Amino acid sequence: MYLAKTNPQDRQRKPSQRAQQTREAIFSAAEQLFSERGFEGTATRDIAARAGVTAALVSFHGHNKRALFESVVEARARDLSAAREAALAAALAENPAPPLRVILACFIRPLLERATGDDPGWRAYARLIALTSADPQWRELTSRCFDPTVARFTSAIAARYPGATRDNLAAGLVFSVSSMLALCTSTWRIEALAGRATDTHATGTCCGGYIDALITYTEAGLHALGCCQPDPGPAAR
Repeated sequence: MYLAKTNPQDRQRKPSQRAQQTREAIFSAAEQLFSERGFEGTATRDIAARAGVTAALVSFHGHNKRALFESVVEARARDLSAAREAALAAALAENPAPPLRVILACFIRPLLERATGDDPGWRAYARLIALTSADPQWRELTSRCFDPTVARFTSAIAARYPGATRDNLAAGLVFSVSSMLALCTSTWRIEALAGRATDTHATGTCCGGYIDALITYTEAGLHALGCCQPDPGPAAR
């Protein structure tokens, strides 16, 4: 997941297996701690302790804490964006004007299915981007990592619903993303209000049971905003 960055002068020198393992341990520890404590609440020494290395090695592989944080966010963002765009491309190839629900599923499922899978790193990452998206200091990072893909989904929805305004589409998508990230971090709250005492905050396993419900919710929300009313067809024009 976390590949070492190289420059042309270093192409002949491949990092050793031990160096790669150290880097992986540092980035995995950083991802977990940042998702648990946030950027300000995480110290370099804490990352070093979690990874079982020295603070000097954390600085060597991550440069500084801010650079390490950005690298952690960027690493999985590439995989997530690729999965979303591949899903959207497949949907458009099958139907050039797919239903809104299909477009939303292409955006929502790649993150939530990873967050409910076997990799604890993805569960941590889902919590991490929920924190990052809510913090204005990471505006440029969030825009760089996610906005190009969000813009393609916005265009796909706009093409399906030509009467929608860009303002309403943007608002609807932000509301949808906020709901998706809330599900990543607050499934335990849903379970508690429903009277089920399950530790889904730690495991994330029950989040998957709400994916379809979330897609239905976001689809209805976009329609309720009046920005994605179905095309009435030529007979009604």
